[in-house]
Amino acid sequence: MLLQITEPGASQPRPPRPVAVGIDLGTTNSVVALSRDGVLQVLADAEGHVLQPSAVHYQGETRIIGRQALSHWQEQPQSGGGTLVTSVKRLLGKGAADFAATANLPFAVAADHSTGVIRLDAAGRAVTPVEVSAEILRHLRDLAEASLGEPVRAAVVTVPAYFDDAARQATRDAARMAGLEVLRLLAEPTAAALAYGLESGAEGLYAVYDLGGGTFDVSVLRLQKGVFQVLATGGDAELGGDDFDRALAEHFLAHVSYDQPLLPQDARRLHIAAREAKETLSRQPFADMTLWLPAVAPEGRDCSHRLTRADFEALIQPFVNRTITLCQGVLADAGLDPSAIRGVALVGGSTRVPLVRTAVAKLFGQEPLVGIDPDTVVAVGAARQADALTGGGSDTLLLDVTPLSLGLETMGGIVEKIIDRNTPLPVSKAQEFTTYQDGQTAMLLHVVQGERETVDACRSLARLTLGGIPALTAGAARVRVTFRLDADGLLTVTAAEKTTGIQQEVMVKPTYGLDEAEMAAMLRDSMVNASADMTERLLREARVEAGRVLGALEIALSRDADLLAPGEESAITRAADAVRLAGQGSDRHAIHDAVAALEGMCAPFIERRVNRAIHAALAGRSVAEVDLEAEVKKALRG
Repeated sequence: MLLQITEPGASQPRPPRPVAVGIDLGTTNSVVALSRDGVLQVLADAEGHVLQPSAVHYQGETRIIGRQALSHWQEQPQSGGGTLVTSVKRLLGKGAADFAATANLPFAVAADHSTGVIRLDAAGRAVTPVEVSAEILRHLRDLAEASLGEPVRAAVVTVPAYFDDAARQATRDAARMAGLEVLRLLAEPTAAALAYGLESGAEGLYAVYDLGGGTFDVSVLRLQKGVFQVLATGGDAELGGDDFDRALAEHFLAHVSYDQPLLPQDARRLHIAAREAKETLSRQPFADMTLWLPAVAPEGRDCSHRLTRADFEALIQPFVNRTITLCQGVLADAGLDPSAIRGVALVGGSTRVPLVRTAVAKLFGQEPLVGIDPDTVVAVGAARQADALTGGGSDTLLLDVTPLSLGLETMGGIVEKIIDRNTPLPVSKAQEFTTYQDGQTAMLLHVVQGERETVDACRSLARLTLGGIPALTAGAARVRVTFRLDADGLLTVTAAEKTTGIQQEVMVKPTYGLDEAEMAAMLRDSMVNASADMTERLLREARVEAGRVLGALEIALSRDADLLAPGEESAITRAADAVRLAGQGSDRHAIHDAVAALEGMCAPFIERRVNRAIHAALAGRSVAEVDLEAEVKKALRG
C-alpha cells in the first residue's frame, strides 16, 4: 500500500471543482453561460453566436439543431419532407387533455389518450416535447464542452415563474436525457436579479420586466437578510415582440395595397423584414422596408416603404400599454406602490425598444437597469447560481413561489387548500382530516390545483388511497396529510393515519401541465367568480352537514326506536323530510334552519339514548373503573 505523506501544516491540494453551467432554455432562443471564481463567460458557438435558436430539424434519422436547423429550413423549406420543430417549450408538461391547445402549431401533434402523452410528427418519427427539449439541451452541453475543452455534466436550468409542477418535471427529465444533472430549476426573474448582482446591494424590493418574442412576464422580488423571495408574478403568454413584428408587417402590406394571400415563403420573408425594421427603429429614427411581392403587378416587383420611429411607436403602443397594465396588477397583488421598487431589471430582446424602456421608467419613476444584454441576462444569473452551488460561495438564499394553490377534495366536491399561491418554496404544510361515515376503513385523496372553491373548476393532479384506517365512528379517525414542495416546485403528498401509523406517499407527476395563459386565466376566473364560488362552497357545506345529520339519525332510529315517545317518530320524520327538501334547493340558510329544527326535535330522544348508554356502561362497575366518554360513544355506535 502506498501512502502520500505531507509535512504537518502543509496545505492540501483542493480537488478540481466540477464544471456546472447556467442554461436559459428559451421558447425562441437558448443561451448557456459559465461563472467560475467570479469570471463570467457567455459561451458562443464556433461562429461566435451566443444565441442558439431553440429549433430542431428532423429528416429521416438526421437531426440538425439550433442555428443550422433554421438555416437548413429557410434554404430548403420543402426538402425531403423534413420537419422543423420550434417553440417546443410551450408543450412541456402538456398531455392529451391539452391537445386542442396545440392545434395552431406548424407541425402535427397526436395525443395518446390511453397514456396521456402527446407526440409530435417529426418527418414520420413520433417524438415527445421532452425528447425535443433534450436535443436542444444536449446541443448546448456540446457547445459548452467544445468552448471549455472539458466535460460538462451539471447545470442550473431556468424556467418561467409560471411553470407548474408538470412543466418543471418535464424540464428536469429533458435535462437528464441530455446527460445533465439539474442542480436547481431557477425561476427566470430570480436569475435576472442574480445576474445584476442585486443580492449584493442594499435590501429592498425589485421588479423584473421580461418581454420576449412570444411571452411577457413580470415579477416582484424582495431581498431581505440574504433571502431572495418572489412576492408576486404575472404575465401574458400571448404578448411579445412577435406582436410588434406582426403590426409592422400589416402596416407595410396596407401601405403597398397588397391584399393577396401570402405564400409561406413570402410570409417568412415579410416576417424577417419586419423584425429587421423593428431592430433598426430601436437604434435609428427611421427604417426602410423593401420586399419583392409577386401579386402587386403582373410581373411582380419590389415594394418599399419608409417607417419612422413615431409610426412604429403608434403601432405598438397598445401592446406596450398591456404590459404596463399587467405590471400594475402584479404590484397590486403584492400590495405595493411603484415607488416602493428599488430597481427594475429588463429581460428579453424586445426590451431594447425605446418606447418599452420609456414606459417602464414612467411607471416605476426610475430608469431601468440595462447594463447586461437582455438576451443573455437569464443565463448569466443561472451561471452565477451554478457557481455558488458547486462551491463558488454565496450567502444568498433563493425562494421562488408556487404559482397556484394546491389542495384536496373534501365532501361535496369542495376544495380545501393546503398550500396557497405565492407561498415561498421550499415549503411543507400538513392538515388533519377525518372519516365521513361510521366504520370507514379507507380514504381516497384527490390532489387538485387552482384558486376556485370547487373541484370541478380546478385542475386534477393526482389521486392516492390510504387503506387500513381503524373502523371507528365517523369523525374519530385522524389522517394527517402533508404537502411538500421542494425548491424546484416539485410536489410530494403523504397521508398517515395517526393511531396505526399506516402511510401512503405519492410524487405528483401528472402527464400534463398548465402554460402561462391557462394559469393567468385560472387566476382571473378565481377573482371574477370569488363571490359566486364562496356562495357555492357554503351551499355545498350546508348540504354535506345535512347529509351527516340525516345519516346519524337513521342509525339512531334503527338501534333505539323503542326510546321514542308516542307521536315523536312522526314529528321527527316530518322534520327530516324538511331537511331533505331544503337540501334540494339553493338556499343554504333554509338548509341550516331545517337542520336546526330537526336537531331540536331530536334533543329529547338523543338525551334518552345517552342515558341508556351511561347505564349500560356503569352496570356492575364503579365510575372510577370506566372511561365513560369512550363507553358511551361505543354504545351509541352499537
